[in-house]
Amino acid sequence: MDRLTLATIDAPDCPVSKHMAIFSASGDAPELAIDSREVSGFTEGLTLLREGEVDMLAIPARLLHGRQLEMLEAECEVMGARTPRRPNLVLVSENKVYYQPKLAVILSDYKLVRRQLRRARRGLRILGPDAFASINELGEVPAGPLAKAEWMESLRQSGEIDGYITSRPVYDELGLNTRRHALLPDPKDRGGPHFLPLPYADLVVLLARRRFPPSISGQISEPEGSTAWWVQNQLIAGLGEEMLERTGVLVRHRHVRSLMKQAEENKDITLQQSFQNTEGEVLDDDVHVEIRLEVLSKNGHKTLGLERVITYSRYQHATISLLRDWEALVLEVSREVPKDFYTDVEAPAYIDLIE
Repeated sequence: MDRLTLATIDAPDCPVSKHMAIFSASGDAPELAIDSREVSGFTEGLTLLREGEVDMLAIPARLLHGRQLEMLEAECEVMGARTPRRPNLVLVSENKVYYQPKLAVILSDYKLVRRQLRRARRGLRILGPDAFASINELGEVPAGPLAKAEWMESLRQSGEIDGYITSRPVYDELGLNTRRHALLPDPKDRGGPHFLPLPYADLVVLLARRRFPPSISGQISEPEGSTAWWVQNQLIAGLGEEMLERTGVLVRHRHVRSLMKQAEENKDITLQQSFQNTEGEVLDDDVHVEIRLEVLSKNGHKTLGLERVITYSRYQHATISLLRDWEALVLEVSREVPKDFYTDVEAPAYIDLIE
């Protein structure tokens, strides 16, 4: 088999066809020829895949959430994934979050990011586009990420808002020439503001019919992308839309050298010693998998987070253990605290998962 027919489904925040075109033109491209074909929807793509019209289907991983039964009924399965290249959202504004004026208005269509912004900086007005339009009687907000970003950009240029949040692909598609600031998961200073990406951010999964040769799918899949998909599929595949919107998740491969550098910069003795023996020699130079999860309260004042750094050779077993720990933590912090004595006042839950 020297030619592969690949169908792609694009999303404004995850342009799959562009990702695959860049890969095909790179030096990492496989020897087999790839014929790409864009399709408009998930059902259409599955139909083409099931009937043998195409060999593989590349889609944004977010599109597969809650629809895996449909995939299995079509006798298809996930055969790999591509590593996220630009999962971090951007703040389009003249100023960074820390340098925004008091009571600056920033719009975000993402519930998680609104909470992260409130955590990072007090004294700002963080609103959703629909809420801002309703308060100021601006009428209907345009549907779709591109049209909505154009609408928010016009408000920013007119001075009605100070900034807004969008994805990097949408920013590039609009051809904006304004300042942007990436919302990164790693703060420069320990304890500084950090922004975990949205679930499945910029993650591309590859679907194929059952018993499709792994030797072929492996030529366009990536180990880090496959790890990110497997871990996220285990951790958040069962979440409803409401809880998914409040959850931040980051899965990536890390080398020991970068982890040691991070531990040294943050003066994290525990992390540093976990890779060394008593004489300071590095014990394991294998690739590691970093997994980070978090949920925030509505006002951003309270965060529940969990972080693990594990060797690649046992990341699957460790992920199952992490999931059990995470479910126990979420259950504990979301329940009301019982009274120790009858004169005690009622104690609300640490984080209300319903708000």
